[in-house]
Amino acid sequence: MRIVVSACLLGENCKYSGGNNENKAVLNFVKDHELIPVCPEVLGGLPVPRMPAEIVNGVVRCRDGRSVDDAFRSGAAKALTIALKEKADLAILQSRSPSCGVKAVYDGTFSGKIIPGEGVFAAFLRENGIRAIDAADIDV
Repeated sequence: MRIVVSACLLGENCKYSGGNNENKAVLNFVKDHELIPVCPEVLGGLPVPRMPAEIVNGVVRCRDGRSVDDAFRSGAAKALTIALKEKADLAILQSRSPSCGVKAVYDGTFSGKIIPGEGVFAAFLRENGIRAIDAADIDV
């Protein structure tokens, strides 16, 4: 199986804070599959580290209010192109991310509150028929 994986889950230091979200359950799950690691935010030209961003009324904004929506959408489009070119069967994405959240995202108040929703890249995958699952749903 060909699996798109949020690069931060594989230990790549591409998270907004400069770190990663290495996930042992995900690493174990994908070990016998062909991996397609992507970080839509980096593909969109955002630096590492970068200011935290959340979806505010449908627009991705940094904590200071600055819109980074174009970078998020550009990066998601590039990541989608990679997924389609590589004929991905599945995607495993980072929970709650404004790019990769599959079933929930932060609510846009930068207070840590979670609401139902999806990130930009997760939506692009869904709209193009690629099933995405939340990394938190991978069993150890």
